[in-house]
Amino acid sequence: VQLQAFGGGLVQAGGSLRLSCTASGRPGSRYTMGWFRQAPGKEREFVAAIRTGGYTYYSDSVKERFAISGDSAKNTVYLQMNSLKYEDTAVYYCGVGNPILSAMRDPQHYSWGQGTLVTVSS
Repeated sequence: VQLQAFGGGLVQAGGSLRLSCTASGRPGSRYTMGWFRQAPGKEREFVAAIRTGGYTYYSDSVKERFAISGDSAKNTVYLQMNSLKYEDTAVYYCGVGNPILSAMRDPQHYSWGQGTLVTVSS
């Protein structure tokens, strides 16, 4: 399965962006699609994930501001990002995998597409 992420760009603090990620095929009957981000000099960190059945999960730093959703018919997952902050600046990656719940935030359990850069100006 190949993934392509779109939607990054430059936005002022307080603004919004919507990222999308499309898989080239259906990843399987049970899977998790996640958004992670990596800022310069930092490790890739978990942002949000959606599992088969529509269950969603968020990091503490983005919940209440970001929303992940999926369209299984289009093999696409979205990340709506509102109230963006300077510290949200990073390359955002979407990944697909089938981790157990306790490992969902570990990037080792995903296959990745190319990232999309989000820059938030203060």
